[in-house]
Amino acid sequence: MNFLKYVSDKRFFIFIYIAIMLFVSTIIMVGVNGQNMLNNILYLNITCFVFASLYITIGYFYRRKFYRELIDTIESGQEDFAVLMPLSQNHQHRIFLQLLKKIHHDNRKQLQVLHDDKRDQQEFILSWIHEVKLPIAASRLLMENSENKTTDFLIDKFEDELNKIDNYVEQALYYSRIDTFSKDYFINEINVNQVIKNSIKKYSKLFINKEIKFHMEDKDQLVQSDSKWLDFVFDQIIANALKYTNNGGNLSVLFEENSKEKRIVILDDGIGIKSEDIHRLFEKGFTGTTGRSDAKSTGIGLYLAKQLALKLGHDISIDSEEGKYTKVTVHFPKIRSYFQLENQYKSYLQNK
Repeated sequence: MNFLKYVSDKRFFIFIYIAIMLFVSTIIMVGVNGQNMLNNILYLNITCFVFASLYITIGYFYRRKFYRELIDTIESGQEDFAVLMPLSQNHQHRIFLQLLKKIHHDNRKQLQVLHDDKRDQQEFILSWIHEVKLPIAASRLLMENSENKTTDFLIDKFEDELNKIDNYVEQALYYSRIDTFSKDYFINEINVNQVIKNSIKKYSKLFINKEIKFHMEDKDQLVQSDSKWLDFVFDQIIANALKYTNNGGNLSVLFEENSKEKRIVILDDGIGIKSEDIHRLFEKGFTGTTGRSDAKSTGIGLYLAKQLALKLGHDISIDSEEGKYTKVTVHFPKIRSYFQLENQYKSYLQNK
């Protein structure tokens, strides 16, 4: 900061000083008669001008050090410039420095979030490419070893590999759209039974191949949600249950309800989950002990299911005992309608 800029910042002080001196000089001219009047006005203005000039000049040299250190710190380009800022000289400086530090801290946090998101996306893309190459490689092997194989056998095997690719592509699609979720959903009343039946139908071949028995109450269950996104949530849960349920096992869907929420429970008698892994199952990329024993586990399905459920206003919880069962519960909080609240309020006023 040069002297002229500092004087420019003091313009309001200078304007007030000039106004006061004009006022005082006018009072002296009106109230004092004689030859000494002009001398008094001159001496008063000169003396006050000297003091005002000293105030501005001393103030400039006093503040110049602070501003120079601040400019040097900002222009240094160091990431931790907030730590290197000069000490404040007054309360105003202290507020400005606090604001700069807060802005810098918030920017660092946002940059870190963006960096973490980018890293997670890169890791997901690499993992996805690795996973999707497996069914492609398996399909090539089927073609290379198609001799003495029936057409029905080859079609059946190709269909399995195509289904795997389709599932991976669907996961990637929903993963890419999770940040723009608010632009693509519509909440209405849907029959969750039909959503579950669609998922069961989608994995019917796996049910048949593993001879897994399916049980579900045959009654309509209505919830407030988006059918498309909820369908994906149940797809991930059921696919995960089938993956870790042994041949000849059981998978059941139960409906529970209380005054606060409706619950859809997906229960299987598979290999279960270790207690130390349960609280981390919804973390991105976490596979756990069970997942690491399965080369097909990506650790992204349950993460997506949890995130989408939360965005829909639902929740997912898991309870399991290793070697016995796994129970995944989707929670649907009840929402009272405006008319219900209005009727309750009217009843309250009548009984008051």
